[in-house]
Amino acid sequence: MISKDILKKIQQVEIHTRRLVNEAFVGEYHSVFKGRGMEFDEVREYQPGDEIRTIDWNVTARMGRPFIKRYVEERELTVMLLVDVSASGNFGSIRQLKNEVAIEICALLAFSAIKNNDKVGLIMFTNTVEKFIPPKKGQKHVLRVIRELLCSTPAGKGTNIPVALEYLNKISSRRTISFVVSDFIANDYAHALRIANKKHDVIAITIVDPREQELPDVGFIELKDAESGEVILVDTAHVLARKEFHKMKSRQIQERSKLFRSMGVDEIVINTNKHHVEPIVRFFRMRENRY
Repeated sequence: MISKDILKKIQQVEIHTRRLVNEAFVGEYHSVFKGRGMEFDEVREYQPGDEIRTIDWNVTARMGRPFIKRYVEERELTVMLLVDVSASGNFGSIRQLKNEVAIEICALLAFSAIKNNDKVGLIMFTNTVEKFIPPKKGQKHVLRVIRELLCSTPAGKGTNIPVALEYLNKISSRRTISFVVSDFIANDYAHALRIANKKHDVIAITIVDPREQELPDVGFIELKDAESGEVILVDTAHVLARKEFHKMKSRQIQERSKLFRSMGVDEIVINTNKHHVEPIVRFFRMRENRY
């Protein structure tokens, strides 16, 4: 039985997301993610301005006047959402927790997909695959995806991105558009990402929080790794400590982005203290201009 609070949250996410899809994403998603190709639709009589190369000579000879073949885009695509639900997602210093932002992003992408008659599937993962929902169409299916993201209690705490990518390759025989939604606080996923991106169109959505890049000047604080449980004591009043922390985090960000670029994997960086719509729309427009 789903509690009233969860039902209310699902409804809030649905209402908010549908409005954003209608206001900010009309046409953006469709123009960026093309169908698999063109399929034959009908034969109709030639009209001035039609492309001569589309003339169907067999029908033209039979009817005694020119006819052309008409094609339409074979639209149906499969969108897979690979969502990191590890313990590090339960962090947010200003506006929202990282996992709350992840749910809203997934809802936005899912509703955009079904609006274009595409299928949506879900892989939730920690250090193992926690949940798999096969791709389907329709509003009821998307609401189920949102419900699972809101309700599920992960068994694991760690992050194993390769296990999710390998599972994707195993269950998807056809090419998919696969969004990996994570903070990418993980190691050794380069090889699995490279293999997955050869088979699928993989897009990394990296969710970050300001406090993961900058330490406040508040004296001694304990920093606890949500996944491993390791605790370290840091003197944030020490200027050098804050500078070294910032330098280390900046280097990690640069290395991660460089890795994605080297593989041809697009990255959307989402900050928890800013709204997530603008960077996604910017990515859509950038990608449309590229292709």
